[in-house]
Amino acid sequence: MSQPDETPTAAVASGGEPGSSGGPVLHPEARGAGAWPAPSRLGTAGNTVAAVLLALLVGAVLIVVSTEEVQEASGYFFARPQDTLAAAWTAVSEAYAALFAGSVLDLGADSPSGALRPLTETLVWATPLVAGGLAVALAFRTGLFNIGVEGQIILAAIFAAYVGFALDLPAGLHLLLAVVAGVVGGALWGGVVGVLKATTGAHEVIVAIMLNYVARFLVAYLLTTSAFRREGRNDPISPPILETAVLPRLFGDAHRLHAGILLSLAAAVFVWWLLTRSTVGFRFRAVGQNPHAARTAGISVERSYTGVMLVCGGLAGLAGVAQVLGTERFLAGGVSSGLGFDAITVALLGRSSPVGAVAAGLLFGALRAGGLTMQARTGTSLDLVVVLQSLIVLFVAAPALVRALRPRLPRRRRRAAEPALAGGAR
Repeated sequence: MSQPDETPTAAVASGGEPGSSGGPVLHPEARGAGAWPAPSRLGTAGNTVAAVLLALLVGAVLIVVSTEEVQEASGYFFARPQDTLAAAWTAVSEAYAALFAGSVLDLGADSPSGALRPLTETLVWATPLVAGGLAVALAFRTGLFNIGVEGQIILAAIFAAYVGFALDLPAGLHLLLAVVAGVVGGALWGGVVGVLKATTGAHEVIVAIMLNYVARFLVAYLLTTSAFRREGRNDPISPPILETAVLPRLFGDAHRLHAGILLSLAAAVFVWWLLTRSTVGFRFRAVGQNPHAARTAGISVERSYTGVMLVCGGLAGLAGVAQVLGTERFLAGGVSSGLGFDAITVALLGRSSPVGAVAAGLLFGALRAGGLTMQARTGTSLDLVVVLQSLIVLFVAAPALVRALRPRLPRRRRRAAEPALAGGAR
């Protein structure tokens, strides 16, 4: 569906990214009450890369100060400073080498399959993060803050798991129905937020947070009932998903990577198409840029709020589907494990764009997968991964700080070249 011609009023509402060359800069008061900073305000791609590097640098400092060997060598620093420096370098290099080996490529593995296993684990972790990040990013683009991805993942997992273990259907049909059930469950839970926002003006953040608690206690209750609890088990765990409903593994049983990654990538393509090639996406962006101008142009702001939260809930539902049908293959109380809140950081780091959400999901998936190996091989605390994620988001959200810390050499070269260019022009 092609994007309609913009009226002058609607052009103000949707004129590209604020602050970019493609559209005007809107006054903050022109944005809706629930609006979130536009993607371009979170920094350029260069600032994002610099934020990651700065976070790794700060992480290196934390590794140095928390390593016992460095602390012991620092006790006689003035007598033999090289010992302290060598111990610091060893601690940081070994930790980050283990992080790389656990997330990208393990050169010390016994087989090519083992060497590539870390990369597949990164993709396993990234699968729900990408889908959840898209659910947050799309809401950002419409001026909403979808903090309810956690609850949407849980509801999707409940729907998908029940269809997966309770129904006996042919293989292809069973998997399709389970995936659709999960997407519908997430969409319904997100739609509640949109309907309340549109009809009563209730703030989506408050409603979504409360629904997160409802979802968490709902799954805990369901796992105590005979319909969901596994027979012969006292712990809260569902029966296993039937083989006809599980997402197939892409490289056999030797790797956990499953077809959920394909669903997440397809969702990213869908969100890109929705925002850039469809009339509905045009309306979403118009409402996100300036709801007052969008309403004047004839766009129903309330309908857009409801619609975008339904779509966002469905995207988050894919994350729940991937967890329960692909990774875990059963339903448990910790099916989300904070993925919904990590999705917020993915959307922020990805600057609310589909491509950015995929890249950020891969980065955070690598940190999660590599963090386990880093802790096992070097004893570095797994909490360092959480610190790195937090620092990355902090630096991305403070582009002025990142620009101040970036090297000034390219700028000096440009200034030195300006007189020569000016002389050549004369």
